[in-house]
Amino acid sequence: MQTTDRQKLLSALCHGSIFFSATIVSIGIPIVILLITDDWVIKDNAREALNFHINLFAYGILASLFFATVIGIPIALILGGGLLICSWLLPILAIVKVLDNPGQPYRYPFILRLL
Repeated sequence: MQTTDRQKLLSALCHGSIFFSATIVSIGIPIVILLITDDWVIKDNAREALNFHINLFAYGILASLFFATVIGIPIALILGGGLLICSWLLPILAIVKVLDNPGQPYRYPFILRLL
């Protein structure tokens, strides 16, 4: 398999893993790809996908904490709706960008890069 095809496939798999499930599988795929590959572009895409997963989880906890208060219900609904849209739209955009330019890692906007 050529390098660009491998980069496209593994990078798209990292970003698209969020669509498989909301459990360990969606986080496990980028972790495994991060550990088995030597290509820096694929590693950067795997790290970015993991950071996106971690941020979505943290923002979901934040939205549920807002939901616990009466004043926070509108804020929680806005945060929850935004998370739902972002959890679908941003990975699709990442997959398209990775397939279009496989030599450059994709960066999600507005996330904390912990890894």
